Amino acid sequence: MRATPARAGGGRDRAVLVDKSLESIEQGSHSFAAASKLFDRATRERSWLLYAWCRRCDDIADNQDKGGPLGDQGNLKDAEDRVQALRVLTKRAFEEQPTADAAFDAFGLVADECGLTLAEANDVIAGFALDAARWSPTTEADMLRYCYHVAGAVGIMMARIMGVHPDDGDTLDRACDLGLAFQMANIARDIVEDAEAGRCYLPRTWLDTMGWQAGEHALPENRFKLASLMPRLIALMEKHEAAAKLGAKRLRFRQRWAVLAAARIYGAIGRKVLDRGQLAWDTRTRVNGLEKVWHMFAAFFEAIWNRPAQPQEPIIWSRHDFKPVAGW
Repeated sequence: MRATPARAGGGRDRAVLVDKSLESIEQGSHSFAAASKLFDRATRERSWLLYAWCRRCDDIADNQDKGGPLGDQGNLKDAEDRVQALRVLTKRAFEEQPTADAAFDAFGLVADECGLTLAEANDVIAGFALDAARWSPTTEADMLRYCYHVAGAVGIMMARIMGVHPDDGDTLDRACDLGLAFQMANIARDIVEDAEAGRCYLPRTWLDTMGWQAGEHALPENRFKLASLMPRLIALMEKHEAAAKLGAKRLRFRQRWAVLAAARIYGAIGRKVLDRGQLAWDTRTRVNGLEKVWHMFAAFFEAIWNRPAQPQEPIIWSRHDFKPVAGW
């Protein structure tokens, strides 16, 4: 048999992959879809190609459709098999072989165009492996490492798509910070929804201070006490959000505008959870269309001014601090 010729994107037409990726982001993330429209065309399309892979990995790992309700997770072996499928398909995409899945072919294409590495992709897949193992964080450092895998590592790849050199460690650190901030906003918003799926991303040490057993934090009668933990989580989100803006300062204008808009939109989700208190989980916390337009408008002037405030806390961390330590 003849070997399949190596072609980035698995041989699929680029325009087709871009269209399918746009459909994925418009269905899976209204917030990021809105912010991505502010990028220049090349960055915009590449961000969609990357998002399509992230979304598809998430769907396969969680047995769901476009970020909808979690499907039957099966046993641990079933979940591990799904994660292994992600690794196999992603590696095949990097080898420029067809995968029979447009999202993985899209990732192979953007990886080829921007020099993304398999190690960077595997950092993200490691987050899905944690979920497959029914993992929950014990400490705040554990929570941040989880946020690194599922979002900080994606932020690093986004920076690479925007042309940040792999040797520009400081800018990559700040891109990681933005991913961490995004994921903490998601954790705050989805606490009850995650608990219903048997998951918890708040540190065990935080819950122990409330005297809760596993799962009790999300019970209706505990919502008032649960809300008392949100200032701590949102303050941590804002710490990394402020650090991220220092990295955005180094980007080109259109890229900086899009990044700042996304930071404002996701930050607003976290701050809304904080403001809603014990009612934050009665209905899903959202940023509506008019609010998104306002944040994009405000981000435009923030990008022009391009003088981010210095974070209150000195930045003494880097993206490497959030990678797993031995025995984790």
